[in-house]
Parts: sequence; structure tokens; C-alpha cells
Amino acid sequence: MLSQQTIDIVKSTVPVLEKHGKDITTHFYRIMFEAHPELLNIFNHANQEKGRQQTALANTVYAAAKYIDQLEVLVPAVKQIAHKHRSLGVKPEHYPIVGEYLLKAIKDVLGDAATDDIINAWGEAYGVIAQVFIDTEKEMYQQAKEQEGGWSDFKEFEVIDKVKESSLITSFYLRPKDEAALPSYLPGQYITIQLQIPGDEYIVNRQYSLSAAPNEDYYRISVKREADHTPEGKASNYLHDHVEKGHTVKLSAPAGDFHLNLEEDTPVALISGGVGITPMMSMLETLAANNSKREIIFIHAARNEEAHAFKEHTKQLVDELENARSYIAYGEKSNNETVCDVEGHIDAEFLKKVIPANSTCYVCGPVPFMGAVIGHLGKNGIPEDRIKFEFFGPSMALEQAQ
Repeated sequence: MLSQQTIDIVKSTVPVLEKHGKDITTHFYRIMFEAHPELLNIFNHANQEKGRQQTALANTVYAAAKYIDQLEVLVPAVKQIAHKHRSLGVKPEHYPIVGEYLLKAIKDVLGDAATDDIINAWGEAYGVIAQVFIDTEKEMYQQAKEQEGGWSDFKEFEVIDKVKESSLITSFYLRPKDEAALPSYLPGQYITIQLQIPGDEYIVNRQYSLSAAPNEDYYRISVKREADHTPEGKASNYLHDHVEKGHTVKLSAPAGDFHLNLEEDTPVALISGGVGITPMMSMLETLAANNSKREIIFIHAARNEEAHAFKEHTKQLVDELENARSYIAYGEKSNNETVCDVEGHIDAEFLKKVIPANSTCYVCGPVPFMGAVIGHLGKNGIPEDRIKFEFFGPSMALEQAQ
């Protein structure tokens, strides 16, 4: 337990963290990687170079200070981050390193304003928060290992098929090389794929949603080729250009707290943009496999027809379901008037027309897309607790990430 004095000191830093949080986390990552370059084998280099990891950590530190006397408020965020940590292989021994350089970064950036009392209070608070993560992640590691066919850290999988889904997205079908049982997962969860790209000094880790319903035969990930090879597209271009049927890759066990609630019977809306369709395909395939009687609304936005992945498969699944319907939005104008339901951006009026007010809505796609859709759903009266969304990459506040 933290003393009241420690709590008061930490909470007093909230305004400073709101103003200087990203400066602190940017400096933190720089000095930590200089001292411990081996940690670059864990962290996503693209997220570092684009500033997303720094923003996400700044948000986390700010929230920790704001709710240091109500840590239960942070539980959902802790679980979400802990899933990512377990998937990447973050271990208890990494936390003292992070703590050391986070405190140093606070001192370096704030200078004399970071008094000994503030540094000591934050050191004590960090120890408590770190232990919450360590304990949560320990349970997740145990669960991943102890489930049927489970394993710790990373395991070799063979690529048993490679299928082009659109002009941008290709699917990889993956099976354990040791032919062990394949652990199940919740529709919407993701895996981390670990790649050693020739010529690169450090391992590349990327998290990809599982795009098929849970089954006993394979995992499927569907990867968008990013146009920018460095840093954003390094892994995706390597997978598209060099990983073929018969090749071996390493995967962590499925993780993630964004997944379909199979216990509900209310209407469900699956709303995706671009490669955000991948977790939605897992959800839709699962609903079809269960012969769900729920009212299902599947909405997908793509750049154009060529970039639209799983178009025919989606239609087949929707046709099989008793109460399902689907809608397509294309950002580029098409000469074929029947090819989509919406040209341009999805707006609140369209969503209100097609989504019942008592729906649970799942949203995934580019951050601006999610920000707009979630805003429209809220405007239409969908309660916040019935809007579920997933970021690709570090979790950031929608308003800060746009």
C-alpha cells in the first residue's frame, strides 16, 4: 500500500505529465535502448519510429498518476497492455530496467522541478504498479502454457498455405511444426509473429489478428502490405515477398481482450475499415459456425473493390446466417453503381439506419476511421460500454492518435 503522502505527491505531477509526458517517454526509450539494446528484440521498431509507443506510454503514465489512489480504475487498461506484453515476451526482469530509466527520464526532462520527494514517490508508485503488471502477466503466461497444446514464449509454425485476398492483403495459414494440438482462442484475438529478417541486427515482432474462426487445423493471419518499407512495412513486405508455403515462422500463443461475446443474444454490428476486417472475419466465421440466430450487421469500408479482402467469403457467410446482412463502403468512386452501399465516408445517418439501438458494436480499422465511427455510434445513442474497439499497435487515446 502506498502512503497518503506518496499518493499526494504523485497526483501533484498530473499537470506536468499532461504537458511533458511524451517528452519524458521519448527520452526514456532513447536512453533505455542505448543502455539495453537487447530490448530492441522485444519492442516494435515501427511504433518507436512513428512515436506511437511513446504516446501510448505517456498516456499510461498520466493515467497512473491520475488514478494512483484508485488503481481499480486502471484494471481494463492493465489487462489490455498485459496481453500485449505476454504476447511479446515481456518478463518480470524487464520491469526494474524500465523503472530505472523512467525515473531517470523524469529527472532529465523536468530538471530541478523533479525534486527528490517526487522521484522517491514515483519510484514507490512504480514498484506497486509494476507488481500489478507482473502478477497479471504471470497468470496469462500460465494460462497460455497450461491450456491444451499450449506453450510459453514462441513456438515454430509451418506455413501450410498462402492466399492472396485482395490487392493489399494476403493470408498465411499456419500449423505447429511439432504437430501438437492447436490451442483455441476467442474470435478477435491476435498472435505475435517473430521474424529474423536477413540483414537486420534485431528480431522483428509484429502482432496480427487471427482472421479465421477457432478450429483444430490452423491459425490464419491476413497481412496488409504496407507501402512504406521502413519502418512500417518491414515485416509485412517480408511476409508478402519472402515467406512462402513450407517456410517456418515463430508465433506466441493467442492473446488480447478484444473479442466477440458469444454469450449475448442481442444484435451485433461488426464494423471494419481496411485491414481491420481481419478480427471481424474471425467473429463472422464463428457466428456462422455456431449457426447464430442473432441479428448481425457486417459493415466494411475499403479504398476500392480491388482492396476489399474476403468480399465473396463474407457474402457467403452472411447468406448462410438467418438474420445477417452486410454493407460495403468504398472511399473511391466506382463506375459500377451496384458495387457498394456507401461512396466516401460512413456517416452517423447511415449507421443509425442500419444498426439497431440495442446492438453491441465491434470496431476495428485505421485510427481516424475508428474515431469517426465511434463518435457516430455515440451520437446515435449506442452506450459506451456497448462499443468495443481494437487498436492495431499501442493503445492511444483516439483524440490524440488522429
